[in-house]
Amino acid sequence: MLLEIRDLWVHYGKVEAVKGVSMALEEGGVITLIGANGAGKSSILKAISGLENPSRGEVRFNGQVITGRPAHEIVGLGIVNVPEGRKLFKLMTVKENLRIGAYLDRDRARIAKGIEEVFERFPILREKQNQPAGKLSGGQQQMVAIGRALMARPKVLLMDEPSLGLSPVMIDEIAKLIRELRASGLSIVLVEQNASLALQLSDHGYVLETGAIAVQGRSVDLLTDPQVARAYLGA
Repeated sequence: MLLEIRDLWVHYGKVEAVKGVSMALEEGGVITLIGANGAGKSSILKAISGLENPSRGEVRFNGQVITGRPAHEIVGLGIVNVPEGRKLFKLMTVKENLRIGAYLDRDRARIAKGIEEVFERFPILREKQNQPAGKLSGGQQQMVAIGRALMARPKVLLMDEPSLGLSPVMIDEIAKLIRELRASGLSIVLVEQNASLALQLSDHGYVLETGAIAVQGRSVDLLTDPQVARAYLGA
């Protein structure tokens, strides 16, 4: 198993944000975490990324325990986050934001190649490479955020609400991109409030309620599960 989470607990003071969550991601697979605001989805991603220290449990990557390691080391191992809200440096140019994604890399030729690969994937960013990232549309900013993560050449991509605030056309583009990334062999952990989209894009789903897993299973089965349909799919 590429990525494993075992009995993970995350506290903010006395508040239990994540309560004994266990999940697993196979190489080349996509899993999704769905649930209401405050269900613990982003806290799980932060714990995987090294941005929050879990109070109990462990995260394993390629069989190695990475719990408690600093975020930059986890990026170096190949786990990279596309954060909710994009978190770009808005006064810096598109190209400068992309370079930041490769901050652990000292190979200038590889960095230049990575930027060119991002521009090939997102041609509009080539046109806007010298513009401040904050001047781009929401969809274009999401492209920069994903491109920045790809610059680190990840093995696992953590995507936190990639469709949030985007137009239906742009959401379709993001869905297409996730399918392409998965087809290229990248493994993905997808957090989405758009539960139907998330389950269509993933192999396995975990439904979170108040920090704990309420339901889990194959995504294709969860799409037709009456409990999930009533609570998250608008049925």
